[in-house]
Amino acid sequence: MNRLGKKANEETLIEMGLANDGEETNGPLFENISSTDSELPGNSETGRRFNLFLKQRLRIDKRHQSKDSVFFRDGVRRIDFILAYVDDPKIEGEKKVDRRREFENNLAKAGLELETEDKKDSENGKTYFVKIHAPWEVLITYAEVLNIKVPIKENDIPCLTENPLECLFEPFRLPEIVMHPEPDYFTAPFSKERQELYLIDDESTFFSPSVRNRIVFYILTRCPYGTEEGKKKFGIKRLINNGSYSAAYPLHDCQYWKKANDPKCENERYTLYREWARFPRFFKEQPLDLIRKYYGERIGIYFAWLGFYTEMLFFAALIGLICFLYGAFTMNENMSSQEICDSDIGGNIIMCPLCDRKCDYWRLNSTCESSQYSHLFDNVATLFFAIFMGIWVTLFLEFWKRRQARLEYEWDLVDFEEEQQQLQLRPEYEAKCTQKRKNPITQELEPYLPLTSQAVRFCISGTTVLFWISLIIASMIAVIVYRLAVYAAFASIMENTQTLRPIQSLLTPQLATSVTASCLNFVIIMILNFLYERIAIWITDMEIPRTHFEYENRLTMKMFLFQFVNYYSSCFYVAFFKGKFVGYPGSYTYMFGRWRNEECDPAGCLIELTTQLTIVMAGKQIWGNIQEAIVPWIWNWWGRRKARSNPENLYSRWEQDYDLQTFGPLGLFYEYLEMVIQFGFITLFVASFPLAPLLALMNNILEIRVDSWKLTTQFRRPVAAKAHSIGIWQEILNWMAVLSVVTNAFIVAFTSDMIPRLVYYYAYSDNPNSPMTGYINDSLSIFQISDFPPENQPDRDPVNFSTCRYRDYRYPPDHEKKYAHTMQFWHILAAKMAFIIIMEHVVFIVKFFVAWMIPDVPAEVKAKIKREKYLTQKILHEYELNKLKQKLCEGRTDASMEKEVIATEGKVELSEVM
Repeated sequence: MNRLGKKANEETLIEMGLANDGEETNGPLFENISSTDSELPGNSETGRRFNLFLKQRLRIDKRHQSKDSVFFRDGVRRIDFILAYVDDPKIEGEKKVDRRREFENNLAKAGLELETEDKKDSENGKTYFVKIHAPWEVLITYAEVLNIKVPIKENDIPCLTENPLECLFEPFRLPEIVMHPEPDYFTAPFSKERQELYLIDDESTFFSPSVRNRIVFYILTRCPYGTEEGKKKFGIKRLINNGSYSAAYPLHDCQYWKKANDPKCENERYTLYREWARFPRFFKEQPLDLIRKYYGERIGIYFAWLGFYTEMLFFAALIGLICFLYGAFTMNENMSSQEICDSDIGGNIIMCPLCDRKCDYWRLNSTCESSQYSHLFDNVATLFFAIFMGIWVTLFLEFWKRRQARLEYEWDLVDFEEEQQQLQLRPEYEAKCTQKRKNPITQELEPYLPLTSQAVRFCISGTTVLFWISLIIASMIAVIVYRLAVYAAFASIMENTQTLRPIQSLLTPQLATSVTASCLNFVIIMILNFLYERIAIWITDMEIPRTHFEYENRLTMKMFLFQFVNYYSSCFYVAFFKGKFVGYPGSYTYMFGRWRNEECDPAGCLIELTTQLTIVMAGKQIWGNIQEAIVPWIWNWWGRRKARSNPENLYSRWEQDYDLQTFGPLGLFYEYLEMVIQFGFITLFVASFPLAPLLALMNNILEIRVDSWKLTTQFRRPVAAKAHSIGIWQEILNWMAVLSVVTNAFIVAFTSDMIPRLVYYYAYSDNPNSPMTGYINDSLSIFQISDFPPENQPDRDPVNFSTCRYRDYRYPPDHEKKYAHTMQFWHILAAKMAFIIIMEHVVFIVKFFVAWMIPDVPAEVKAKIKREKYLTQKILHEYELNKLKQKLCEGRTDASMEKEVIATEGKVELSEVM
């Protein structure tokens, strides 16, 4: 084609509105590239060549403009939201097409501007992308509806004096522009009538992208698209569920590994990736203000809480490590394990069989290694650490309240709790509740769910939750039966297999049973979790909660109650039931009349609780990190594999985000749930495993970077949402903090051997030089072998001994109270109960005193809040006063207006005095 012809065709293109020479190309004209040859100028050959040139020209312009762009084709209007759908009439039918058409028409009527990218220009050739832009009038209208706070004046409160030790923390700091991307302002709720009051420099950047996508999403969730079966249908969520749209999401502002070429792009995603999401930055502080600006307050408050929790874990982990090292350094000084390992003491003590018939008599020194390892966790430091953790959890919760109060002020969330009372109804609630009644507060008709319907739904919901909890208990009983059944098998195998003799002292039947049962229990836990998550969402949807706040609270309580029983039931069994209802030789206790209850190791059950806790806690954390990091990466890699063959500039910003995973409205819910379950492990059972906070600390350091990495690189940008706190999770943490004091007191008293040793030390020892000498012999009772019933008698006859020993405090067979509990047993039981009462009262008194001493809101934050309210009121009064004076200057000087001016001046003077 010669130059003249090319120029003529370009002029024709411009006249037709198809060439993209700085002008907007609208949807209908843009679709003309699919016209047939007969519709093009000239003959068919010329038409085909013209059509080819047209496609190439438009493709070149599109490539140049849409490369990582977040703007419409005009390069001016910002893309605030994307709707994606696949239009295939053979599969979809006309219904979905009509829904989309009606929905988009209503969006346009609501003031939103739309621009559609044809499927022929998409990477896969199948997907349409509808770009949505909210103009200024729409933004200011809904900013007032949503009570969004905007700057009115620069903050004039001086910063606190610098900390002289600040230089020590310099290696952990981030650049100031990253930590504080925006200046500090006093803010006030936006009002359309007072626009000149706010610091509006540029309308296109006054509202941040996160605020813009929050406003657009608010419109999308309430926009109608027709009626079906006499019911009004509305909301993008329903359209996605019924397949009319495949996705709806706001855009990331650029690629995470490099900055965007467009100077108007903020590149906040790139900054977050470089300074926050990479693991080499694990020792750096988090840029919470930038996180809040990019993702919204709800995600920002989560990472603030997770970071603070991790910081506090450092102190718990340090003390726990010291307690563990104390146990390691004093292992050889432990008199109990020395007596067990001594060939003249433990080697001469014949223990009663561990199971009926199959098991043989065994010598006490065969448990030498396990008794030594038990001392690592069962020592005097255990008591100290249990008390310390009771105080630590109080400090953590109280200091978090103070940290949260600072964030509420800095992020303009001080009055958000009041706004919660006026939350809009959930679209699902409005759609499903056909009956209406007058709201006594607003005096407007609103949908409601009748009380009878609520009662029926709650009954179904409660029954379902109880059924699943019963299923957990049944599975736990099945694991206990497994423990009882294989215990005898392990004991018999280890006794009769010569190859296992070298490791028998280390891998006892108790430990082998505990390890395999813990692994089996963990597998069952994960399976039940997978099934129940879907059940919990289903029954919560069935209840039709009124607001999003109520929906999340109900789902949280269901999921937490289930996971509490699921994860902790096995630990409660080992801590408080195993070895407590065994009976004694000749009169053992049986489960279901068949399986003999388990006994604890002569060194105690604490080592088995430690094993159970370690396997479940570590397994959950490893599996959680695999799910959070590897699974999204694999799905994204699989979704992007076709795009590798295409040039990067063809792969537009909205298509790149379309191939990412969806974070979802419950994304943060699962993150909180994971951390709260971990919190339970390190508080409820920490007396048995001082290294639990250290494991949690290492996991959380990784968790912060995994969560930030996946959110920045593997997931679509979540819709920004506000939250002034961690919500109902705060109450759950408070409840677990109280429960942890009780559980740790009972673990020290009944699971640990500390109290029996102390009673022996002070009351029954007859060796003043070495008070613990003889403790093992004192803690083991004597049984006459001839008293064994035939069903309990071992298959092998005893050789050269007529008695065996067992763990209990009972009279010997030659005593008049044969096999009855001794007085020492009752002394120990009384000491245990006294210890529980004393420890609980001491810890609770300290907890309440610490909570009383530490105010929830720092004094400087209270002063700033009062200062901001005062200045805001003053500015608003002065604004109204100036408006009235302007009207007077325009000649409207009637007496009533003069009185209004005088009254307003009086209010201003009064507010200044206050």
